[in-house]
Amino acid sequence: MLRQIAKQAGAEGVDFVFVREGGSHSLYRCGTVRLVVPRHADINELTARGILVETERVLGKGWWR
Repeated sequence: MLRQIAKQAGAEGVDFVFVREGGSHSLYRCGTVRLVVPRHADINELTARGILVETERVLGKGWWR
């Protein structure tokens, strides 16, 4: 999922950078949007969808579909 976001951000000319590690989450910045991504082997589908929806503000509506 992170590779997909990074690839699209690069194509759109938007910065996608790692900010820092949290307790059990990693923080990224995609343009002006802060993303909190859990560091688990499996990410719940609803959580993943929520992260992708957050990126729509800078990458465009429905870019991930």
